[in-house]
Amino acid sequence: MDQKTILLTIIGMAVVTYLPRVIPLLALTGRRLPDVVISWLGYIPPAVLAAMLLPSLLVVDGRVALDAGNLFLWAALPTFAAAILTRNLFVPVLVGMAVVIVGRLLGG
Repeated sequence: MDQKTILLTIIGMAVVTYLPRVIPLLALTGRRLPDVVISWLGYIPPAVLAAMLLPSLLVVDGRVALDAGNLFLWAALPTFAAAILTRNLFVPVLVGMAVVIVGRLLGG
């Protein structure tokens, strides 16, 4: 691939990454959104996180794995509990790492 193609690809990728962020920002600047829209927007981050996280927790080798051998699913349960109870980012990370370490040491 020549340098011109690489540069045009990078510029194109920057444009398609930047535009979806800047257009709503410019369109909504100085406007007050209705409370129902603000409430609805609050559900987007957890929904996106769930959509990205659940397949990696539930699918192992192309099949749904809800069995005892799915270490990451078992690690996610106390990690979620720690996140809900502490409302902290650091504690759930430590809990999840500890459960995976212990699970691997025990042969999981």
